[in-house]
Amino acid sequence: MTNDEPTTFDEIDWEQQTDATLVSLSLNLKLLLVAGAPVVLLGLYDHFLVGARERTFVRLGEDLGIHGVFSTLGIDFDPSSIDLLFAFTIVLFVAYVVLPLYQNPRMTRYYWREFTRNRPAVVSLGWLVVVFVGGVAGPLFVPMPEQNLLAAYQPPVYTSVDMVHLNDCLGSVENGRCHGSWAHPLGTDRGGRDVLAAVIHGMTVTMQIAFITTTIVAMIGITFGTVSAYAGGWIDELMMRFVDVVLSFPTLLFFLLILYIYGAGLGMFILVFSLFGWGATARYVRSKALSVSEAEFIKATRISGAGTYHIVRRHVVPNTASSIITQLTLIVPGFLLAEAQLAFLGIGDTAVPTWGELISSGRTAIDFAPWVVLVPGFALFLTILAFNFVGDALLDAINPETEAEADR
Repeated sequence: MTNDEPTTFDEIDWEQQTDATLVSLSLNLKLLLVAGAPVVLLGLYDHFLVGARERTFVRLGEDLGIHGVFSTLGIDFDPSSIDLLFAFTIVLFVAYVVLPLYQNPRMTRYYWREFTRNRPAVVSLGWLVVVFVGGVAGPLFVPMPEQNLLAAYQPPVYTSVDMVHLNDCLGSVENGRCHGSWAHPLGTDRGGRDVLAAVIHGMTVTMQIAFITTTIVAMIGITFGTVSAYAGGWIDELMMRFVDVVLSFPTLLFFLLILYIYGAGLGMFILVFSLFGWGATARYVRSKALSVSEAEFIKATRISGAGTYHIVRRHVVPNTASSIITQLTLIVPGFLLAEAQLAFLGIGDTAVPTWGELISSGRTAIDFAPWVVLVPGFALFLTILAFNFVGDALLDAINPETEAEADR
């Protein structure tokens, strides 16, 4: 007669459990591998096989023997390394943020109910969805704005500007004033670039900064903070002193030095500000991980023989993840403001149509062409405000204790 009694907690072989965890793949990791592998392979293909003057998808169509199909569908994209990295971070976001919400519908409904109590946050979320969709899908339908000096400072529809400031008027002229036309619904800048197209492509840059910098900061900050909290002792002390050095480092001056040596570029901005922007996240993660590490269920798991890797991966990180997401949401506005400030000062890649660069191009004509500054300025203001509102609402929804303490 066999003994079918279940194994008790103290009889679990934790080494076997850890080995099984290492071998088995979670659904999140499977999704990441399936969806992320093509992006990685495309990046390697573009780096090693595609020439500098060749377009990636044109060359890919030729190598696969389906160039005619690609031409018929209009697939002739030439993604940059930033575009591919952006695509990979979206896959990460879906695998480790969206999918867990789908896997836990009860908690998702609870979080959504708490989140919708903050009406400004709901409106802000809607605006961020618009920016995300515009940034991802917009460039597929709206071409990059091109310069046309004859069309400089065309006014938006339903507005007008004195002809003395224009080379030509694309709309109707009445009483010496040029009226806007639907050819450029939001007008043009001093180079004749369509403001609407520039704002849409600026949405792409905004989302790239938000996703890529947040991913890099999260990977470094979560790893550093968790290891520091769980290791303790002199290791914790040494790692936290290194965090102090990172937080004290003059990131702007270092970026200017890199700019002088290697030149401007969005990728360089993302790299520098991400590598020196994770200190606050590491401290935040450490404080949360310390409180979780002292919990009774962690002590019980440790006493039963569970290994460090098992405890950190299955208990410490999952129980701090919700707070980490809200903290990361609140640091995105800082990165967006930094890029806009540098672009406004002319310190950046002028070939990239960012909102800050567009605002900078219109500052000399704000007296007669205010739309060049106001349209991207409002877009930047609303996006930064939206991230702050959404971050605060997430913090209240995921950590109700925070709201309770604020009301005291």
